[in-house]
Amino acid sequence: MSNNSKPWHRRPRTALAACAVASLVLGLTACGGGDGDEQSSLGKDDTLTITTFSEFGYDEQIEKWNADPERPFKIKQTKIAEWDTWKESMTKALQAGTELPDVIAVEGDAMAALVAEGANEQFADISDPELDGRWVEYAYKAGQTTDGKQIGYPTDIGPEAMCYRADLFEKAGLPSEPADAAALFKDWDTYYKTGEEFTKKVPKTKWYDASGSVAQAMLNQVEFPFQTEDQKVNVENDELKAVYDTVTKYSPTLSTKVVQWGEDWQANFTNDGFATMPCPGWMFANIKSSAPDVTGWRIADAFPGGGGNWGGSFLAVPASGAHTEEAQEVANYLTNAESQVSASKAAGNFPGNLEAQTTLQSENAEDPYFGNAKTTEILTNRAAAVTPGVPFKGDKYSDVLGLFQTAIQRVDEGEDPETSWTTFVGAVGNL
Repeated sequence: MSNNSKPWHRRPRTALAACAVASLVLGLTACGGGDGDEQSSLGKDDTLTITTFSEFGYDEQIEKWNADPERPFKIKQTKIAEWDTWKESMTKALQAGTELPDVIAVEGDAMAALVAEGANEQFADISDPELDGRWVEYAYKAGQTTDGKQIGYPTDIGPEAMCYRADLFEKAGLPSEPADAAALFKDWDTYYKTGEEFTKKVPKTKWYDASGSVAQAMLNQVEFPFQTEDQKVNVENDELKAVYDTVTKYSPTLSTKVVQWGEDWQANFTNDGFATMPCPGWMFANIKSSAPDVTGWRIADAFPGGGGNWGGSFLAVPASGAHTEEAQEVANYLTNAESQVSASKAAGNFPGNLEAQTTLQSENAEDPYFGNAKTTEILTNRAAAVTPGVPFKGDKYSDVLGLFQTAIQRVDEGEDPETSWTTFVGAVGNL
């Protein structure tokens, strides 16, 4: 989708022809339905739909639900490969008023736009006092409107560690054991200076996976990157410009200059294309799937500048669905402690559910792929380093972030940094 669009305003629902298009795009099992207050009963042979993106780790728990003869209906999951692809489809459906799946996954950066006034009416209120205290407080509040309407249940959070290639560190003469390598990630100055040293000694390998990746990591430590607390857009601030200037200064020599999640980015996992990357828990599964035969990946219990949270997602229930009560039951089930422990083990996601965190901490399992790293212990430490509420995510956060990443990519492609910055500021003004 164009980052210049304004995706969350409500429009009247369209005719059945549009609904048929939505079925093709979103993989729905049914279309039509009511407006949420006209609930129809579901039988054991009926199916409730859920669409997620990337990998949420829900397969086992959905299979368990569907195998239980006492469950009143089945669950069918549709997986979209990337958030951006799903965001575009979801946004088009919301704009047109066409049918969405009964339960939808929403990436954390986009939730601020959905809870905003004028947008949250498109989602059912799934508040449940019995669930108070289930989740990390800041994640729970992020799915809540200012008047207390809960439109999203947190699935996971994204405390960041640093992942690196120990074999490539050895090649460059750098400390390769996680406890020793952690010193190289103590702050951003040390991180970039080490990168300059590394690329001189291993010139065929870049220091980090993508300019957008480190830009995102640095942004996660800026309190008000794009908007003030009263939602006023303000991108011409010193902290944001410092992130931009730093990334565009170093990326010509330290970055692969590829777009994160693209084919070239994927290829760099197996061709020694880069040595480090910011690493929230959900990234662990991406590394494993992208480089199953690479044996050098390790995780340092450290992050430049202290801590940061990248990502985390929610399950929401569109108000237009015919089965919002049952959909809330599914969202509840998939975010309970048992489901979140299962999801974490399947996909590496660090749960937003507090009981699930406690369970995983008690198990303290090791991951042989990452040199027997105690991943839950690492992510627990990294979560403790996160400053709640940083960065502030206003209603335009997701759209401005897309423009910011595009500005950085233009520099990677050869454009003058100041020219690209001016274009970025102008594009933000057109939102």
